[in-house]
Amino acid sequence: MNEPTAQTIKTSRINIHYLSNDHPQAQPILFIHGNVSSAVFWKKTIAHLPTSYFAVAPDLRGYGHTEGKIVDATQGLNDFVKDLDSFIEALNLEKFHLIGHSLGGGVALNLLLTQADKILSATLVNPMSPYGYGGTKDEKGTPCFEDFAGSGGGIVNPAFVKKIAMQDRSEDDPNAPLAVMNNFYWKPPFRPENEKELLEAMLSQKTGEKHYPGDLQTSSNFPFVAPGKFGPINALSPKYLGYLSKGLWALPKKPDILWIRGANDQIVADQSFFDLGYHGMLGNIPDYPGEEVFPPQPMVSQTRYVLEQYKAKGGQFTEAVIDDCGHTPFIEKAAEFERIWHPFLASHT
Repeated sequence: MNEPTAQTIKTSRINIHYLSNDHPQAQPILFIHGNVSSAVFWKKTIAHLPTSYFAVAPDLRGYGHTEGKIVDATQGLNDFVKDLDSFIEALNLEKFHLIGHSLGGGVALNLLLTQADKILSATLVNPMSPYGYGGTKDEKGTPCFEDFAGSGGGIVNPAFVKKIAMQDRSEDDPNAPLAVMNNFYWKPPFRPENEKELLEAMLSQKTGEKHYPGDLQTSSNFPFVAPGKFGPINALSPKYLGYLSKGLWALPKKPDILWIRGANDQIVADQSFFDLGYHGMLGNIPDYPGEEVFPPQPMVSQTRYVLEQYKAKGGQFTEAVIDDCGHTPFIEKAAEFERIWHPFLASHT
């Protein structure tokens, strides 16, 4: 196996920490990690690559060891995208494959809007909905309320954020990062052999009102919080991502997309454990207005709708579902994931 090494590069926007393998003359693959994680989550995936690929896996701003600049959430995911545009320029990546997980899947879709001519293929692994996270109610991304209540920094469990800030490495509390990772990042009872390393990646998350998860606004609408203006979870709000689906459909050059997901994902799902509409439906949150007003967000159905429209407008996508698998199949079901992904890469050189 080819273990990746860590480096830092100064781009025109930000100092970016990244992992790479030792094949800089090979065909590049740009890896984009998910939320409350870092490029470390890709280490074994990179190590298993054929030597014909040059892997680069940056930490996004505010994550891992990249410079902790604030995310302007009112720009949607564009702070991340502009950072990656500058990273691609600094590394002189002329053509590359793209893969993004969870939050990184949303960033990857945004990157298609700026880098489509350079992207050989795009792989989305359990990606967030193209419409954002929280506060929408149908496959077309219709908001439940005009103020997009139920999305943004206020929907994140503050006890979990506190545990990250405390650098809690225990598993005694269900809000502890290690407990969250092993209960939701994959399907229990799976536990990765490099669990401690992945936990350290989670604990590298920069927290605070303008970092993770971000600020919030109070709302008169259920669940009584609406998105603020700073931080990564506000950047995921549908309030700020209205441009994405239409931008994808309008692309003159549409890279082929492979969508891989675990069948038992509890984070990105049509009834996500992290969706307040789902908890309202279960009776866990008071003053729930009912499923007609605020149903669980149909995240998977929304992604499928957007990709079907992408296909109808000249693009191509393939959906692959890995059974008995949670949110992070490239770790939990690595061999099966690679049997799907590696041939897709090879067919798009």
